[in-house]
Amino acid sequence: MKDGKTVVGIVGCGNIAGGYAKDLASYPEIRLAGGADVEPGRARALANQYGGKSYATTEELLADESVDIAVNLTIHHAHYEVTRQCLEAGKHVFSEKPMALTAEEARDLVKRAESRGLRLGCSPFTYMGEAQQTAWKLIRDGFTGPVRLVYAEVNHGRIEAWHPNPAPFYEVGPWFDVGVYPLTLLTTFFGPARRVQAYGRVLYPDRLNKANEPFRIETPDCVLAVVELADGPVARLTVNFYVGSTGQHGLEFHGDAGTVQLGCFQAFQAPVAAAKFGKEFEDVPLVKEPYPGTEWGRGVRDMAAAIREERPHRATGVQAAHVVEILTGAVRSLQTGAPVTIESDFPRPAPMEWAL
Repeated sequence: MKDGKTVVGIVGCGNIAGGYAKDLASYPEIRLAGGADVEPGRARALANQYGGKSYATTEELLADESVDIAVNLTIHHAHYEVTRQCLEAGKHVFSEKPMALTAEEARDLVKRAESRGLRLGCSPFTYMGEAQQTAWKLIRDGFTGPVRLVYAEVNHGRIEAWHPNPAPFYEVGPWFDVGVYPLTLLTTFFGPARRVQAYGRVLYPDRLNKANEPFRIETPDCVLAVVELADGPVARLTVNFYVGSTGQHGLEFHGDAGTVQLGCFQAFQAPVAAAKFGKEFEDVPLVKEPYPGTEWGRGVRDMAAAIREERPHRATGVQAAHVVEILTGAVRSLQTGAPVTIESDFPRPAPMEWAL
């Protein structure tokens, strides 16, 4: 810490880094040290806009003894190696999702962090949003009764329509890129998964990027999965990089006594509605005034506060590793046609203080 502030450095200054940097630079208890990127021009642009310095390399950023937390915003395939490098340099780490692309790598990162006494955190942290916390509170308070069935939809559209570099997203596919959002919400609300069965296929193989250049995808761009959770619910998840125009972007929690609808897995101001069994849905006021959109820095801010307060942070590497086990289990299932047992566990994150 410097001047009583937690110092944060960003590794990977691509498309998502602006959202993180904007939020982190706005928190009075955090100082944004700057960023590093394999393309130095992106690090310079980030520093020019949000402050801090442009580090020539990741190694230079990690050698800065003032940096407390390294935020890993590199592409999916680099998450494991970069997080490992940051941990070995003695930094707490908060990574974008998924934490790794194999369960073995995810478990390795957890062990490395624990052996060094370092914090390891990972996106998604969207269950910390006002809408998501409102839905969770309704369920905890018994509005639904026991939840037995969940529907989750991630119709994420065609990445090439807006992202300048869609290839890494299609290489990992929507299951690893955005399936993590409902999986993290579900495991937060209902505990670890115990079994997963999945089906997937490539719907739309030949695509054009924003430069009108053709590319072909081989990883399924549509996955349907059924996940059985420790607390009892069965969840049906649909994720794809094909449909974007549908109004289905959220989750429905169906219980014996009623249903809660969460309008979006990601937006903190998403609508929440609820209905007792057989009754009409009514809009539910959120537990507090919501952040408009997604507050990208919220997970890092919670980790920084947890370090200062000597309490557990919410978006843990242990839960992220469990989610990676679900992701990889689903891939085995869609390859074999058989369900896969999920064995790992994790300490469940606490609700936000303002949502108790």
